[in-house]
Amino acid sequence: MVLNFIKSSYQKVKNALSKTSSLLGSRLRALFGKKIDDETLEQLEQLFYEADVGLQTAAELTKKVKELYHSNPHLGSEGLLEGIQKELAAILSNHPTHIATTENLPLVLFIVGVNGNGKTTSVAKLAKKYKDAGNKVLIAGADTFRAAAMEQLEIWASSIGVDLVKGNSNSDPAAVVFDALTAAKARKADVVLIDTAGRLHTKTNLMQELEKMRRICQKVHPGSPHETLLVLDATTGQNAIDQARTFHQFVPISGLILTKLDGTAKGGIVVSIFRQLGIPVKFIGVGEGAEDLEPFHPNEFVKALFE
Repeated sequence: MVLNFIKSSYQKVKNALSKTSSLLGSRLRALFGKKIDDETLEQLEQLFYEADVGLQTAAELTKKVKELYHSNPHLGSEGLLEGIQKELAAILSNHPTHIATTENLPLVLFIVGVNGNGKTTSVAKLAKKYKDAGNKVLIAGADTFRAAAMEQLEIWASSIGVDLVKGNSNSDPAAVVFDALTAAKARKADVVLIDTAGRLHTKTNLMQELEKMRRICQKVHPGSPHETLLVLDATTGQNAIDQARTFHQFVPISGLILTKLDGTAKGGIVVSIFRQLGIPVKFIGVGEGAEDLEPFHPNEFVKALFE
């Protein structure tokens, strides 16, 4: 049952990317209305760079436009845009973007990230998405460092109607994970979502804590966690990539949840993150509501970038 998600809403993704698409789509069409010469190509590469796709991708996309134009000078702006979209979709489709499955339930998703990136809210949104798909969901409140995180989770869990296992403030988060997985097995839960602390300024202690929690997962429920998802704030640009590198050094990240895409004109950060880290985006945040988390579909995302 765990993968029976309601189909992603393209309109939500499109709305979330409206700032980026207004930058890219309209300005690209204006450029493609001109003769494609060296000056136009330079402006084109700068535009891709401003959308945060990264230097490598900006250069590759510009080269692709040059090749398309030289092979067919009468292609037109829509034809050139279609060529760019195919190139980007191919890049983003190199790794699977679906969530892992397991016959040995519960499915365990380990959620990590820096405080302020929307980690706890993303846990709640995932809980709702899985519950709406017909799954029995349990949340493990293992961010025992922040009392506010626990209060936030309690409100979300109550409103969504899912179980929550939590610990006392400053208690051992690994003990919370142990209790949560034990409870999940006893209650025959389908999905367990583990919310963790994100104190990156005490990096060593945090990473040791995360490693301990993962060991507890493997001990109580062999093979888990089935996914370790890093939550990143799209508005932070290169800083998000730096955060991902730090976490990935200590904890094997299997996928990304990219939040606040609706708050930036640099939606191309999805491409830049993927190219630099090789970690696929699995969900994107498209708003503040409980329903505003969408599975990442490369073709749908790329289409929305340019409309």
